[in-house]
Amino acid sequence: MNWDDVRVFLAVARAGQILSAARRLELNHATVGRRLTSLEAAIGAKLLHRRPNGCELTERGRAFLAKAERMEAAMIDARAEIEGADVALSGTVRVGAPDGFGTAFLAPRLWRLTERHPGLVIELVPVPRAFSISRREADIAITVERPEAGRLVAAKLTDYALGFYASPAYLAGAGSLADVGDLMRHRLVGAVEDLLYSQKLAYWADLLQDWPSRYEVSSAIGQTEAVAAGAGIGILHDFIAAGRRDLKRVLPAERIERAFWLVYHESVRDVPRIAAVAAFIRESVAAERELFG
Repeated sequence: MNWDDVRVFLAVARAGQILSAARRLELNHATVGRRLTSLEAAIGAKLLHRRPNGCELTERGRAFLAKAERMEAAMIDARAEIEGADVALSGTVRVGAPDGFGTAFLAPRLWRLTERHPGLVIELVPVPRAFSISRREADIAITVERPEAGRLVAAKLTDYALGFYASPAYLAGAGSLADVGDLMRHRLVGAVEDLLYSQKLAYWADLLQDWPSRYEVSSAIGQTEAVAAGAGIGILHDFIAAGRRDLKRVLPAERIERAFWLVYHESVRDVPRIAAVAAFIRESVAAERELFG
């Protein structure tokens, strides 16, 4: 059995499409197809149903996927032992993060690690979605809740606070706002609820039974800009909104708290480049802890 064929199988199983996997692997579509055929011939079983709209694992394919992931973990461990002897960091580390934290905090800071290590490439993916560490969608993930399953290393990065914000222009023409009950008489900006990847992101539920927003944006950064433009009142991250002249905190006594967690697979715990990126993120947050409330 050829490890390169197994690596291709893992990519297709995770992407669900040969074309998407080919792009990730930087191979052409035909090569990926041949690799899959070669692997199935070596194993003597069909692993994937290949259809025009994607690929689906067969029963044998699902069983083999678990074994292939164990093989992958062993390869990563072996690579870690070899790389551990290197002083300079090299290779690629992908970091998946919520868009607010990823864009507002990590993006202006994380690139500095590449100055120290010219051979290191960091891929920051700040989008409003969950990342599967087990499926290697990211090497490191920042999550809003601690994962409960899988061979994962998880540590709390920081607590953070959110509050109610509006633009000065909106407040100049708005009605009274003495308590949370008054919010129902205002224009509200919220998230697209059926796109929330965690119930922890339904922030309003800490204080209210409902958040009847008429303008909904699926990202934290998008909500922040909408509120700043006068769209209404929104629940925003203090570390993003505080200090902006186009945003004003309202109902300052009301505070919502959450936490960010730093997560990676236990099999890469000792991979130097991943350990270095994780340490840099922890150190950056610790150095500016006051931003998070």
